[in-house]
Amino acid sequence: MTIYAKTARFDNPTPMAEDEMRKLAPSIFATTAHPDKSARFKPIATWEILQALAKEGFHPFGVQQIASRKAGNQDFTKHLIRLRPVDEQLVYKVGDTVCEVLLKNANDGTSKYELMAGMFRIRCLNSLVVQESELASVLVKHAGSRADIGLVIDGTYTVINQAKAALAAPNNWSNIQLHEQEANRLAEKASKFLFPDPVAEELFGVAPPKTTDFDFRQLLSRNRREDEARDLWTTFNVVQENVMRGGFEYKHFNTEYNEWKNQSTRAVNSIDRRVGLNKQLWKLAADTYLELA
Repeated sequence: MTIYAKTARFDNPTPMAEDEMRKLAPSIFATTAHPDKSARFKPIATWEILQALAKEGFHPFGVQQIASRKAGNQDFTKHLIRLRPVDEQLVYKVGDTVCEVLLKNANDGTSKYELMAGMFRIRCLNSLVVQESELASVLVKHAGSRADIGLVIDGTYTVINQAKAALAAPNNWSNIQLHEQEANRLAEKASKFLFPDPVAEELFGVAPPKTTDFDFRQLLSRNRREDEARDLWTTFNVVQENVMRGGFEYKHFNTEYNEWKNQSTRAVNSIDRRVGLNKQLWKLAADTYLELA
């Protein structure tokens, strides 16, 4: 799944239009809090912030809103917006990585207003969210004051400048060639993010019962010719794309029926889950680089 609009091109980029955003993520335009919230909760209006950021040169190229089963909640629920500065002087090519700013917000109290550094891989629409410990995201509380707009704009520039510093990763990590054992170790650690142990081993001194049998080497499956390189940057992107895309077979032990069942990993569509996994994968690759450099 991609949250990017069809117009999110690099040869002739066109930001998303307001009517398109209203259709895909109506909660972006909420100006009041969800009726269930108390008077102390004063929401930040996302649309007002977007208008201010547009004046600073940042425009939306993709939006996503979570599905809510609660009646009337769709106009207030959590949403994610990806913005990029539009620069007609820049010329991009396949394989380039572009800085972005990710905005996450909700008017129902399920999310603070958060800005994060993001990176866009032109080749396959990857959503590379820079690990928070490396490039701290900016959180803005729902105070509802006019000063919040200034905080968000200042935070946007802070985040985008930090993201630019992370653009050294494609070059640096491409210089690290991975042996088969090293690539397997990276994929195995990544698979732990998909299937975390239900019980911490250190609590009992023994490993928890194995309930999942997954061949982590599936995460190293190359989907296109240009991904055949075995360097760290390419391998990281391959693993990241496969984690997010899903569709890989594994066996799960059903304790109720005392038998193993064949299942497939699912595409990661949840906003929080996608952001969280991306941060974990980025940190894993960054740690691998520091270990091997």
